Amino acid sequence: MTWDEVDWASLERLRALFLRSEPVREPYWRTLSDLASYDFTYAQRIAWKWGAALSELQRLNWAPPSGPVLDWGCGSGVASRCVVDAFESATFSEVRLHDRSALAMQFAARRARERFPGLRAEPDPSGADSCTTLVISHVLNELHRDDLPRLMTAVRAAQCVLWLEPGTHACSRGLITLREQLREEFNIVAPCPHRQTCGLQVAGRETDWCHFFAKAPTEAFTDGEWVQFGRRAGVDLRSLPYSWMVLDRRAVTEWSPDRARVIGLPQSFKPYTRLDACHSGGVGGSGLVERLEILKRSDPETHRQLKESPPPPEIRIPG
Repeated sequence: MTWDEVDWASLERLRALFLRSEPVREPYWRTLSDLASYDFTYAQRIAWKWGAALSELQRLNWAPPSGPVLDWGCGSGVASRCVVDAFESATFSEVRLHDRSALAMQFAARRARERFPGLRAEPDPSGADSCTTLVISHVLNELHRDDLPRLMTAVRAAQCVLWLEPGTHACSRGLITLREQLREEFNIVAPCPHRQTCGLQVAGRETDWCHFFAKAPTEAFTDGEWVQFGRRAGVDLRSLPYSWMVLDRRAVTEWSPDRARVIGLPQSFKPYTRLDACHSGGVGGSGLVERLEILKRSDPETHRQLKESPPPPEIRIPG
């Protein structure tokens, strides 16, 4: 597809559906043009978020085990393509695409076969069979009440789960709730540095949420077509917040108590930087999300790094 082929009327209709406050019961996808235009535009912003999350997994030296991957709620299939790209197609025996839309499954399977010619990619209407790697992307704000039990069945049948959602308060708190239900069954790979109770579950932190920011590629600001898309769609291409969690039944190494995950965007002031940091230093089997202040005079290098956008994924807690 090229920018001249984008179906703007279709994108405007889809945008109106995305902005609804309740789950959408009508089909998103009416034609292949809907999917192709979405995959060329909105889905790329999702790919940029997945790129940030997958880069972090590689930094942590984590990779999924070999076997089939299932993209649950696949839409155009961009999430599973990102995962296969990051860990190479040889890692996976097949890609299965599940969606309530048959048209979406067909489109996603075709795009996967085009991208990875040697890899089997097929629609999976049930989405219930066990898989090695389960990929879930941007579904929490679209799930009907009766969809969640089916999704959790798929989660509990998987060996590892890569789950990424918009970085909104509602989606983040939803993921936290699910994490608490699953943390005894799975080890937590990311973003949590521990598998204890989430530090945002304590009283007084209800308005806070766990979210991160991806960095948009240069073309989002320098390519005239992307700039026009951002204006026409009413989308700030600079802002790419996301929430995520990665679960694994295999053993993982938890972080030492002096390592902390940076949450959200730090606030930078001339003499210090204030940030929320998640670490395993809580009491009674709980993690801790702590408000820290890094003084420039005490740690000028960390103070400088925290001013970057996005900030570094972790810091050492001052002694």
